[in-house]
Amino acid sequence: MRSLFVIFFLILAGCSSSPEQTQQPQTKPDTNTKVAKPNTDDPNAGRYSLKDDRAPKVVPDFSKVKLITPHYEPYSRGGNKDYTLRGKRYHIIKNPKGYTETGFASWYGEKFHGHKTANGEVYNMFAMTAAHKTLPLPSFVRVTNTLNHKSVIVRVNDRGPFHDGRIIDLSMAAASKLGVISYGTAPVKIEVITVPKPSTKAEIKKAPIPIQYFIQLAAVNNQQKADQMQREVKQHYSTSVDIEKITDRAIFRVRLGPFLDHKDAELLLKQVKNKHYPQAFMITEKR
Repeated sequence: MRSLFVIFFLILAGCSSSPEQTQQPQTKPDTNTKVAKPNTDDPNAGRYSLKDDRAPKVVPDFSKVKLITPHYEPYSRGGNKDYTLRGKRYHIIKNPKGYTETGFASWYGEKFHGHKTANGEVYNMFAMTAAHKTLPLPSFVRVTNTLNHKSVIVRVNDRGPFHDGRIIDLSMAAASKLGVISYGTAPVKIEVITVPKPSTKAEIKKAPIPIQYFIQLAAVNNQQKADQMQREVKQHYSTSVDIEKITDRAIFRVRLGPFLDHKDAELLLKQVKNKHYPQAFMITEKR
């Protein structure tokens, strides 16, 4: 009888210590949030603590994220050599001036947050950065979502995405501003923004470099389109309309300016983006 009592007691204890089967709380802030499906044969998979990418549990207000103004930066020592991945050879673009590309953008988040990028920096999913397979690092790129026409400027400091059809991997902050978060991927157009290298250090120390500002409205692929757009712009704005030709790529940039005062350029840029050209952005150049 004593043995039966002990057995009965042990059964009760085992039942009471079993965990209650409750539904796990939703960790993602938005049920519509999608991260593009990761590549299962990623050679770097072992270096990350998370198996799959995801959005963070707490998402900040991305409207307060600091935007990027393109400026000259020397290319980094790391991440700028031709490389081979999964049997495919990738050649780094030597002269990206005027480079454009269309395809799909994806985004990457918490799995990679805090890990080193291809050029040795640390990935921050809350900064306006991106990854590209062959652009030199770092590069400044304007990315336009061709579905909603939203546009942002990002700083490319990493390699990827290694999926057919995808041309750029955006940080979560950049993806949010482009409306890509909910879908995981979106069709985009990318345009490289190059800033000329300043003169020698000695000249820089002698006197501040005089600079000027332009508001770029569009980059088109033939002179006729550029001329037509120039005429249309002149109907709306009394400011000088400049057409810059990138000779080696047959690209024509339609720009307002130049402006000598940054505040004047910034004020007009806001008007231009609100009224006629939401994809417009500012360029700083040496005079």
